Amino acid sequence: MELKNKPHTSGTKALFQNPVLEKLTRTHIAIPLVLFGVISAGLIIYGLQHDYITAINAPLLFLGGLLTFTLIEYIMHRFVFHLQPKTEKQEKFAYTVHGVHHDYPKDKDRLAMPPPLSLILSALFFGLYYVIMGNMVFGFLPGFLVGYASYLWVHYMVHAFKPPKNFFKVLWVHHGIHHYKDPHNAFGVSSPFWDVIFGTMPKK
Repeated sequence: MELKNKPHTSGTKALFQNPVLEKLTRTHIAIPLVLFGVISAGLIIYGLQHDYITAINAPLLFLGGLLTFTLIEYIMHRFVFHLQPKTEKQEKFAYTVHGVHHDYPKDKDRLAMPPPLSLILSALFFGLYYVIMGNMVFGFLPGFLVGYASYLWVHYMVHAFKPPKNFFKVLWVHHGIHHYKDPHNAFGVSSPFWDVIFGTMPKK
């Protein structure tokens, strides 16, 4: 996605004239954090109670799901959110899902995917992982969803707060470079790990 405008330090922009659709594009950050935290805990408890997972393999499955999410996050950000549109419809799609965020990075209500859409995607991932690994999904998907929640929190922190004086500052700077200096690199938000692996770390 080629960025055409200089990012605004404040403000927002309507994406739809329909007030219902426009409302659905806005999400308070607390909603998905609580929602996916509860779902993740419920899946683990259910899996343990029904002996689908054990206290031994659950932590490993959880970490596997967490790491898998960071890869999915990187792939989506690099190849979907920053796709190079070739048609007017593709350009509109790219702007709606991500371009508006680059134009208005301080818009706190557009830092998370609308819950209805994220729940549908979560259900699809549950089905996919269930086909692949069976009942172990009850340990794997919680890690994946917590990975998503962690991504949301880091993303919100970067755009809503001043640079922290702790290890989170590395992520704050990394994502800030992506927004304000080099939008063609630094695609990892929750971690720069995959940027290192795939050679998209920004130049120092």
